[in-house]
Amino acid sequence: QVQLVESGGGLVQPGGSLRLSCAASGFTFQYYTMSWYRQAPGKERELVASISSTGGITTYADSMKGRFTISRDNAKNTVYLQMNSLKPADTAVYYCSTRYRSSRYWGQGTQVTVSS
Repeated sequence: QVQLVESGGGLVQPGGSLRLSCAASGFTFQYYTMSWYRQAPGKERELVASISSTGGITTYADSMKGRFTISRDNAKNTVYLQMNSLKPADTAVYYCSTRYRSSRYWGQGTQVTVSS
């Protein structure tokens, strides 16, 4: 079965950086687009970034452009999200996701808190 396990969240000061990881299993990772979403308290879940199967195409939400970088290592079945210049507004639970056989799968999420 598809499993997505995020890690790397935590508490960081404004202006700081974090790198999130998502280890995938249960499907042929190298063939599928991977995405990061986030959900802040009281808000809807929103798309942060996506990366194509080969890593050649990446897309970002406007508010993350220039600060966040999505990448993947198909040999390790892992997708990453490098987050720089973090702001309090980036505080949220971050989820790894993929669409596999017409179903969308989610990890359990990792909490990112940006606060001084």
